[in-house]
Amino acid sequence: MQNSYYNNYTSINVYKNNSVSSGLTTQMLYGEKFKIIKKNGDWWKIKLIEDKYIGFIKKKKFKKKITYYYKVSSLKANVYNAPSVKKKIKKKILFSSKISHISKSKSFIEFEKNKWIKISDIKPISYKTNSIFEKIKIFNGTKYKWGGKSYRGIDCSALVQLCFTFNNQYFPRDSKDQFKYLKKKIQRKNVKKNDLFFWKGHIAIALSRSKLIHAYGPSKKVSIMNINYAIKRIEKTANLKVIGIRRTN
Repeated sequence: MQNSYYNNYTSINVYKNNSVSSGLTTQMLYGEKFKIIKKNGDWWKIKLIEDKYIGFIKKKKFKKKITYYYKVSSLKANVYNAPSVKKKIKKKILFSSKISHISKSKSFIEFEKNKWIKISDIKPISYKTNSIFEKIKIFNGTKYKWGGKSYRGIDCSALVQLCFTFNNQYFPRDSKDQFKYLKKKIQRKNVKKNDLFFWKGHIAIALSRSKLIHAYGPSKKVSIMNINYAIKRIEKTANLKVIGIRRTN
């Protein structure tokens, strides 16, 4: 009996327990593979294959197989029911989602029957950016949402993880696990672009020696800030100090 499936919806909410009121812990994007651990009525306990994250989703009809050919490189990609900009439908495919390939026209590829996406919104599945966080600024201004993983709402650790996922690299989902995963410790005076700042329950990415970007709850959005200002603000408002700075390579 098959217990591994692929998500064929724009995004699926993953909850802490088998109840919506238990709280959103993460989201599963289009193309993500998961394994069913246990079925309980309309709820499934699942394990995401890519990052080993465990949670609960509502039962749906999922794909048994998606063969990846491309991944979405824009913040959100429109979907069309024909290879024409006049045929747009409500569905969107989100950044870092993985899609298949049925057929191709001049400017579109068909990834499901009668579902097309612009070639300008995708990259080959093997594509990697020159810098791990090269695409991160596309999320600037995005609403903060605990457990979110897209332009509709995102949290601090997902903002980091999505950049690794887009570059075909494993990275944990939660900031506490991300802190443990990275081993190269950096002093504040030696910070450079792409270093990661950690607080208890929070993470930010250095854009330079003086600027960082993070999905910041009190600002209710993804924000670019001066590093010294961010450190002082978090210490003042949350009574939290930086617990470490880590290098990603």
